[in-house]
Amino acid sequence: MNTETILLLAGLIFLAALLYSSVGHAGASGYLAAMALCGVAPAIMKPTALVLNILVATIATVKFFRAGCFSWPLFWPFTVASVPTAFLGGAITLPAHFYKPAVGAILLFAASRLFLTAHSAAASALRPIRLSAALLSGICIGLLSGLTGTGGGIFLSPLLLYMGWAETKQTSGVSAAFILANSISGLLGHLASVAALPPAIPWWGIAAAAGGWIGAEFGSKRLGSATLRRLLALVLVIAGLKMILT
Repeated sequence: MNTETILLLAGLIFLAALLYSSVGHAGASGYLAAMALCGVAPAIMKPTALVLNILVATIATVKFFRAGCFSWPLFWPFTVASVPTAFLGGAITLPAHFYKPAVGAILLFAASRLFLTAHSAAASALRPIRLSAALLSGICIGLLSGLTGTGGGIFLSPLLLYMGWAETKQTSGVSAAFILANSISGLLGHLASVAALPPAIPWWGIAAAAGGWIGAEFGSKRLGSATLRRLLALVLVIAGLKMILT
């Protein structure tokens, strides 16, 4: 890989981390899209995306936690249920023509709902969540995250907001920690692939950390709920289109 490609990819990773971290996400789908655009080998893409995901998710988790945007009772049942099924999902290979369009359509629908209800939903009362509903949702999200190779935040965030289980910034904080747990689990399940990490990973890590730091800072402290919902909608549109078109 030549220097120009490495620098171009570093810039794309920075932008993806900046956008995704502002809503508590880590950017796995953005990194995968950028690497595919730059012609990175498939064997390198998944471990690289997971490492960058862990880095950015760690930063976002700390930022949103310090800003008071985290709920342990909301976090643990989804995560306990999702981590094991994420392993299972990673071991299952479904035909791309079946699951990618389906997942992409779900994400685009969620994006439209979040964008259209940005103001009204931000002011609505929260609903109590049952433990059984959280565990079942976590199982399903973990399976989807394993199938799609992401941390699962693109599924958890719209669910929490659409169901009225959490307000926007709390959703971002919980999603960041959720993504961190699932990304670590995914990387541990593919330790052999770490050997395929490219020599340029330190530079891409710096780009991801810088973008993640800036995005999480603005998302956790300076952006209002309506703005965060619109940014999340944009992230879901990007992820959804990636699923459908690639």
